[in-house]
Amino acid sequence: MSTIFNMAEVVDIGIEKEKARRDFYRAAAEASPEGEAKELFRKLAGWEEDHVRKFEEIRAELDEKEPPESYPGEEVKYIQALVADQLYRDTTAEKIAAEATSARAAITRGIEFEKDAILFFRSLGLFLSPDRREIIERLVGEEKDHLVYLLELRKSYLE
Repeated sequence: MSTIFNMAEVVDIGIEKEKARRDFYRAAAEASPEGEAKELFRKLAGWEEDHVRKFEEIRAELDEKEPPESYPGEEVKYIQALVADQLYRDTTAEKIAAEATSARAAITRGIEFEKDAILFFRSLGLFLSPDRREIIERLVGEEKDHLVYLLELRKSYLE
């Protein structure tokens, strides 16, 4: 078993993170009483489901070639550190959703998720050839759109 991630494996990790965000919003919707917050969480879950599909389309375009490294294992150690982040470790969507006791709290958690995704993909770009970075920039663009949306949405809950 190879210890080096190829681009397809990295995008797979991104897909799993998107699914975790989707599951979080679904659980938050289930835990919320009918009303504005429930609808917001449903919308965000649908948004993440759409993002999963977009990432899967990107995944389908990739081959299985391995990226170059400066030394053996360089990439895998860093990527493993990003994947093992506390945001995802030892938790479930239900647990996170239970902690998000308001729409604003869930939006704040969503902002954390989007920032994590941007960091993950931007950091990954450091290990890739220029043609591969283009794929990463597509992924980052999706995450940035989500981040801006959530930041603006959170402002509306402050007013």
